[in-house]
Amino acid sequence: MMYDTIAAISTPPGEGGIGIIRISGEESLSILKQIFRTPSGSFNMKDHLLVYGHIVDPESEQVLDEVLSVYMKAPRTYTAEDVVEIDCHGGIVPLRKILQLVYRCGARPAQPGEFTERAFLNGRLDLSQAEAVMDMISARADKTYDSAVGQLAGTLSDRIREIRSMLMDIRVQVTVNIEYPDEDIEVMTYEKMREDLKPVTAKISALLKTAETGRILSSGLKIAIVGKPNVGKSSLMNQMLRESRAIVTDIPGTTRDTIKEDMRLRGIPISLIDTAGIRETEDQIEAIGIEKSRDSWSSADMVLLVLDAGTPLSDEDVEILKHADAAKTIVIINKMDLPESLERSRVEELLSGAQIITASMKQGEGLDAIEDAIERRVYRGEVTADQQVIVTNARHKQLLEEAYTHLKDADHLAEIREPLEIIDLDLEEAYENLGEIIGDAVGDDVITEVFSRFCLGK
Repeated sequence: MMYDTIAAISTPPGEGGIGIIRISGEESLSILKQIFRTPSGSFNMKDHLLVYGHIVDPESEQVLDEVLSVYMKAPRTYTAEDVVEIDCHGGIVPLRKILQLVYRCGARPAQPGEFTERAFLNGRLDLSQAEAVMDMISARADKTYDSAVGQLAGTLSDRIREIRSMLMDIRVQVTVNIEYPDEDIEVMTYEKMREDLKPVTAKISALLKTAETGRILSSGLKIAIVGKPNVGKSSLMNQMLRESRAIVTDIPGTTRDTIKEDMRLRGIPISLIDTAGIRETEDQIEAIGIEKSRDSWSSADMVLLVLDAGTPLSDEDVEILKHADAAKTIVIINKMDLPESLERSRVEELLSGAQIITASMKQGEGLDAIEDAIERRVYRGEVTADQQVIVTNARHKQLLEEAYTHLKDADHLAEIREPLEIIDLDLEEAYENLGEIIGDAVGDDVITEVFSRFCLGK
């Protein structure tokens, strides 16, 4: 199947100005020659040059569409094979008719991700770069996209290859000492091995520290806004969204269900959830909303816990503070435009270590501080917003963790003076783990799993 000529629609389904059909393989130009007619009648396709003409059914001579076609000669193409693209009118019918004609003339339907898989198998992209293609397509925010662009350019691949090269140097010395113990060569002492392993493990550790930030940039940050009724949760959501999405009234219990909105905050994708006010109630509908609030609270990556500065702490406030996780909670004392009656020291006592921010949603004060705090939590002081290499892929994270574990095991074995042959087993495993990230050491099952997640036409 690797040598078949494949074809698929590369643009989303629906109506649009342009639809693109992509063909890749040895028969690409031959297929185009059968169905493409230029006004002059000649078929003189120059490499990487768009040509105007019509798609014509060679059997009936029926004109199907007015198009632009381009032939791209291998290896300077996306797949590193001969590629043809047909730019026709965007719509279900013209795209379907032309694609069926292409199939009839010798191509077969491409599998999801097969164009990118061929780019990988033909050596144009490594596996981490291929995965970055899908990350770019599915990016929900600027930071996610920027990270994928960097990975596609090879920033992660270069870092992995650098670490593998350092590890290979250690393995070479170990192997020489194992195979030629009596030769006049530099002896790989256990002390030297442990010293040489330090920068390798440090580089892997540095990558792993970016993984949580990378997960957020890839999947989005889930933030729940919680608190008792009428403290300003809906007002906070509206301020963050810069629009009136949630209903705001002075009547407690107005929000009876969770309201979820996706947004971008300084390039970070966020799912913002306004929850029903938590309190004891006899209202069955409101009680259901409160239970959903608790579920959203427990599953959120971050919690914005809103308190009312104008009233003393209530029993509901105390219960919420007792059950909150300080590590993922930012306390917002709202309504600072009112005389303050809240015991701030009591808040600090009940939720020690949580960040506290004062605000007035009514007057639009404190929003910048809240957004600053969210951004700092995302980057956690270990990753900068402009950092070039961020691990966003769960598969990469797992392989880095496995490599790190093997290297720490190797260090421990060197510390207790185990034979070099035993230590090298862990070094080899770590080397293979790193190779799986970029595809230098990866099985067919992994390749199949990676590309099955792609869309058709890519």
